[in-house]
Amino acid sequence: MNPYFKFEILHECAQSGARLGRLTTPHGVIETPCYMPVGTQATVKAMSPRELREIRTQILLSNTYHLYLRPGHELVKEAGGLHKFMGWDGPILTDSGGFQVFSLGDLRKITEEGVEFRSHLDGSKHLFTPERVMEIEAALGADIIMAFDECVPYPADRAYTERSMHRTHRWAKRCQKSQLRQDQALFGIVQGGTFADLRAKSARAIADMDFIGNAIGGLSVGEPKIVMYEMLEVVNDILPKNKPRYLMGVGSPDCLFEGVLRGVDMFDCVLQTRIARNGQALTSRGPLTIRNATFERDFTPVDPDCDCYACKNFTRAYIRHLIKAEEILAARLLTIHNLRFSLRLMEQMREAIKNDRLLDFKKEFYEKYGLAQ
Repeated sequence: MNPYFKFEILHECAQSGARLGRLTTPHGVIETPCYMPVGTQATVKAMSPRELREIRTQILLSNTYHLYLRPGHELVKEAGGLHKFMGWDGPILTDSGGFQVFSLGDLRKITEEGVEFRSHLDGSKHLFTPERVMEIEAALGADIIMAFDECVPYPADRAYTERSMHRTHRWAKRCQKSQLRQDQALFGIVQGGTFADLRAKSARAIADMDFIGNAIGGLSVGEPKIVMYEMLEVVNDILPKNKPRYLMGVGSPDCLFEGVLRGVDMFDCVLQTRIARNGQALTSRGPLTIRNATFERDFTPVDPDCDCYACKNFTRAYIRHLIKAEEILAARLLTIHNLRFSLRLMEQMREAIKNDRLLDFKKEFYEKYGLAQ
């Protein structure tokens, strides 16, 4: 029993089985299911911590790989940890850098010890081992930290996927043995690619290690969404019900719904901020490309149903003007909106679960958004 963390299931939706939960951390309480904005380099692009609070952000995600390379975990530690360094007093989750390291392709070499890689910034050589990653994450000081895993690309053959999965399990045990701080919740990561039996085997292995929480990795890497949902159903039947579940790197509206319906409590995704910088908005009536000429004289809000600062004060025509004029404010306003849209969607899902009508809410949302049921 860790005194710093507590996860409670408050209600299960009678209509869908989805769960309403509460995760208590040293820096605050998180109502689940939740979406986590991504602040890769100790900042959510275009957003200040005050603005993140205003749109009711509960928890942020930062990245171990990027912060290790720049500015360095020792500097962050010297600054008083990630919370003080970035001016955010709420919960923070750091991923282990596994996905980033394995995305480096020819710039990295995997061994049983860990991963040797060259920095994408200057080509310098580095080694990530489970022990080293735990040391870095301890210095960063996030509330929730991830075990170091190997993220298998899609597609990958069965033999490679199985070897990688077993290595991830061995690394998970090494992470547990080398964890330095009790006030950080270490999550294990389920792998196994798109092979149902391997996913089941990995879920059982990670569950048996008794982490505070469990993450599901190696999905949303190019596989069809229906395959991802099938893998979620496999692990949903195995992972312990009394611990939080985190689906890594997933955040489109349909995936949020389908994940929640399959027992997921936590999500993160860069989609919201990335498309904002490209002039796109998520709205209750489907995505809009605001930079298009059709919005030149559209004096309505980005989304009439949204309660964010951008929608309350500005029009599509104005934001399109900012985009065409290459003004920074365009990206800021669309980022505020897209993040609030996803955070509000999760608030609505939590309310629907509480009222035993998540499937009804999903149907209403999909019809309005233009998604097939």
